[in-house]
Amino acid sequence: MDIQFLVERLEALVVNARKFPMTSQVILEQAAVLDLIDQMRVAIPEEVKSARRIVQESDRVVQKAREEGEQIIGAAQEQAALLLQDQSIIREAEGRSDEIENRAQTKADETMRGADGYASDVLLRLESDLVKTLSIVKKSLEVLDERRPDPVPES
Repeated sequence: MDIQFLVERLEALVVNARKFPMTSQVILEQAAVLDLIDQMRVAIPEEVKSARRIVQESDRVVQKAREEGEQIIGAAQEQAALLLQDQSIIREAEGRSDEIENRAQTKADETMRGADGYASDVLLRLESDLVKTLSIVKKSLEVLDERRPDPVPES
């Protein structure tokens, strides 16, 4: 039986009881009051049991919420660790990439300098050969000019 209902019945007994004239005292029916007391004795343990069940259920819900919260925090920490690891890998890869790019640029610069030096050497030899060849051609033309008979003057 609901304890609230029993309390309301007790209040009704007191309010509706006969009053002693000129006092605030009332006359209650002993049997009715004792019956209500017996019903309260039965109802109160049930109410206490119900309250205990509610408290236990509340404790269980709170514990479950704590466990779920801890799981969420653990998962978030794992995710954060993975992200940090990923960022570390990315930074390492970027560092390696920069190093490879610098080495490739250095190698390209060395190759260009070597190619430029080689081309310069070839062109200088070619120029020297051409100067010699031009000198030979000029001398040969001079020889040919000397061999040519003088033109006959026209009379």
